[in-house]
Amino acid sequence: MSRIGNQVVTVPAGVEVKQDGQHVTVKGPKGELSYNINPEITMHMDGTEVRFTRAAEDKKHRALHGTTTANFINLIEGVTNGFTKTLKMVGVGYRAAKQGSTLNLSVGYSHPVNFEQREGLEVEVPDALTIKISGISKQLVGDFAAEVRAVRPPEPYKGKGIRYENEVVKRKEGKTGK
Repeated sequence: MSRIGNQVVTVPAGVEVKQDGQHVTVKGPKGELSYNINPEITMHMDGTEVRFTRAAEDKKHRALHGTTTANFINLIEGVTNGFTKTLKMVGVGYRAAKQGSTLNLSVGYSHPVNFEQREGLEVEVPDALTIKISGISKQLVGDFAAEVRAVRPPEPYKGKGIRYENEVVKRKEGKTGK
């Protein structure tokens, strides 16, 4: 039994869902997103309620059922509220700046690391140690945040690096702790 897959998704007011075969388009106040549903999963719309059913009961179909429902919920959440990831920089001399559409990171390398802002994303630098990435696609926001974090992931001895806002870095003692 898939708890997520069996959920009935309620489409909020102001959001329009169009289905063309296995292609679904969701349009809301923040923008428009589309998604291709696996052919083994069927979508049923009853007014403002959407339900997904699977073709069989094997492991593959159960996984697809839950994934499809979760992705559809993320589409609706994205076009109504959007998604935001906040990154914090910890380290002496680490800083971020935004020049036009370029995000410049100074994270202890001999050269600055630059990222071009992607279409569908908004990158803000409220202060020199904070980066806010927001957009309507959860996948695009998460991918870009992961790329920025990968430039200097947090290390376990001093905790320096780029981390997510609520990320807890497990610290190690070092050579002197036995």
